[in-house]
Amino acid sequence: MTAVDDARTLLAASPEGVWSAPGRANLIGEHTDYNEGFVFPFAIAQRTAAAVALRDDDVIRVRSTFAPDAVEVPLAELDARIAAGGLDWAGYPLGVAWALLREAPDATSRGVDIALASEVPVGAGLSSSAAIEGAVASALNDVWNAGLDKVALARVGRIAENDAVGAPTGIMDQMASMLGVADAATFLDCRTLETRAVPLGFADAGLSILVVDTLVEHAHSTGGYRERREACERGAAAFGVAALRDLTVDDLPRAEEILDDVTFRRVRHIITENQRVLDTVATLDAEGPTAIGDLLTASHASMRDDFEISVPELDLAVETTLAAGALGARMTGGGFGGAAIALIPTGLIPAAIEAVLAAFAASG
Repeated sequence: MTAVDDARTLLAASPEGVWSAPGRANLIGEHTDYNEGFVFPFAIAQRTAAAVALRDDDVIRVRSTFAPDAVEVPLAELDARIAAGGLDWAGYPLGVAWALLREAPDATSRGVDIALASEVPVGAGLSSSAAIEGAVASALNDVWNAGLDKVALARVGRIAENDAVGAPTGIMDQMASMLGVADAATFLDCRTLETRAVPLGFADAGLSILVVDTLVEHAHSTGGYRERREACERGAAAFGVAALRDLTVDDLPRAEEILDDVTFRRVRHIITENQRVLDTVATLDAEGPTAIGDLLTASHASMRDDFEISVPELDLAVETTLAAGALGARMTGGGFGGAAIALIPTGLIPAAIEAVLAAFAASG
């Protein structure tokens, strides 16, 4: 059964409809989004589905396949419940409802039952949270007649993630989930929110993306992610700019002079990662996908050494897939666990999978 089938079954009522949104993997551009920089994510096949039925009262009831108990909140108490926190998984769908009503105050809100089911692995760096937000935002946008477009719905998801859940993320995940199209990645300017769908051409080149889930779970609402963001803000403040997006590699010598070592390395990652995104898009346009592997691998080295968000399991996945013939590989997502991706000739995938399994078994 698919997530759509599971959500429909879980609802146990006649739904108004079932809406879904995909997870995402980020080809390149990590932690650049909240620095108003550039990212290059693509939607994955796995999706989260939200089945919605209208109620006769003003209560929002959410339940999911990944938690045993339903959570009910009257619409009139939504502000207070969000402010109180402690909603766990329910903070995502309830946060979306709260954020949508802030962004579209004229929406015809009424009570709803929402049932969620997902195919996106949780904590794997594949944006399971953005998939929940996208599915619920799309559903409520329709049943409440809010009239928001996809970019506005992505903003709703980010508000929910930042303010209701407490994860200090940028908008990349929500934009990728809302705007992703098949066989392309979304080149996103996180300052202007301008996007371009860039054909990847992997299939024609005999290439595939292999996603390796390390099974090391991460959480954006924990301290490591927040500390990286604060370091970036310190770096921007030291230069008197709005965001690190405004700096280039030419500013690195000055940055090394005026910043402490840790802050400098955090800043260096963002500056060089922004450039790698631009170089990846330009290389795809000019030379095709076989030429971008070194950029992916350089991105991982920067995240490992400068931003320090990798873990041994991610490094092992990258090293093993490269040894198995990948053209490039990197961790993807916020770090501290999750998944790695490898750009690899399709015919080498079975052997690469065997190599990864053997390497992880040997490492204990």
